[in-house]
Amino acid sequence: MGVLFCFGCGYVASHLARRLRARGWNVRGTVRDPARLAALREAGIEGWVFRRDRPLADPARALAGVTHVLHSIPPDEAGDPVLDVHGDHLRRLATLRWVGWLGTTAVYGDRGGAWVDEEDEPRPTLARARRRLAAERAWLASGLPVHVFRLAGIYGPGRNPLRNLLDGRAHRIVKPGQVFGRIHVEDLVRVLEASMARPHPGRVYNVADDEPAPPQDVVAFAAALLGVEPPPEIPFEEAELSPAARAFYADCRRVRNDRIKRELGVVLRYPTYREGLRALLAVERAAGAGGGSTESPSRANT
Repeated sequence: MGVLFCFGCGYVASHLARRLRARGWNVRGTVRDPARLAALREAGIEGWVFRRDRPLADPARALAGVTHVLHSIPPDEAGDPVLDVHGDHLRRLATLRWVGWLGTTAVYGDRGGAWVDEEDEPRPTLARARRRLAAERAWLASGLPVHVFRLAGIYGPGRNPLRNLLDGRAHRIVKPGQVFGRIHVEDLVRVLEASMARPHPGRVYNVADDEPAPPQDVVAFAAALLGVEPPPEIPFEEAELSPAARAFYADCRRVRNDRIKRELGVVLRYPTYREGLRALLAVERAAGAGGGSTESPSRANT
């Protein structure tokens, strides 16, 4: 057992916190909006407000006895807000054994669909990926027991193609040759737990499933599970996408996940989107019958 502090109590942190609290861990974490503190308390999490312009009100008390830190707050244009504002507090924390920094496989940039692993030099093409890589390197140079997790697109309860179809928000945009990597949030949490049990400061891990796949195929599979017609295919050139969404399609790569298996002993419960969506089918149908989910589907890390 230990004390986990989550900088950013979002989607991933909430799943990890639930599992650790069930084993007797003390969990604390931050939100940007003070109005969300009540929800954290209801979940058994001691909450604090944190933004770059609003540091922890009492860092010594907030971080007292913390053994593990999960960091999922994206860097801003000025850098990494947690490292900039509270890096020194963390360095003075004698109890700290593990820091997990959630990054993105986008740091590899466009590889024309080729496979990459952790030994390949990052070549980010997107501005947000360049900021992530700069923050990743700053954390690795911080002197803290940092473990970097480069994440593929996260899906799970409330955040998946089944939910999008049930809510009428699914699209099938086709760009020939395009694939994306994914990871079920449950498998991601199991990777984090395995790293906590086998700390290796300075290590970088890709966290993705075994099969990068075209997004339109994933939507079609989800539709078949639900017994509904998939939305029509839309050529990428004709799709009405925001600049950010369009930029998302600029990169294409396949990300190897051998290291989490070899070094951390992780066996993926959902090695492809098929197993993951089949397991989520009953959950999403029940949520739809109850009026839908409040989770917003996203490829964000938190």
